[in-house]
Amino acid sequence: MELNETVQGVGLSAEEQAQEQKLIRRLQMMMNMVMQTIAQDGSLTIDEASQMIADSRQAALAMFPGKELAYDLIWRPRFQRLMRERFRIM
Repeated sequence: MELNETVQGVGLSAEEQAQEQKLIRRLQMMMNMVMQTIAQDGSLTIDEASQMIADSRQAALAMFPGKELAYDLIWRPRFQRLMRERFRIM
């Protein structure tokens, strides 16, 4: 499931669709940066990583209000897997 399918509105104008695609790309870039930072920064604590994830969720929902389910289906599992791998969480 792609985020595009989740947030794409029916009946949007071409300009609105372009704006939405821009937001989606921005969100993907932000999430990738958070994931890379957590994966690569050896000095990052589990609390700091958890706060980064919480902040990224808040930012994503500010960009796409009402899309909690989409976040939970797309990004939460990725962050959970990353945290398990990075911090050896069971």
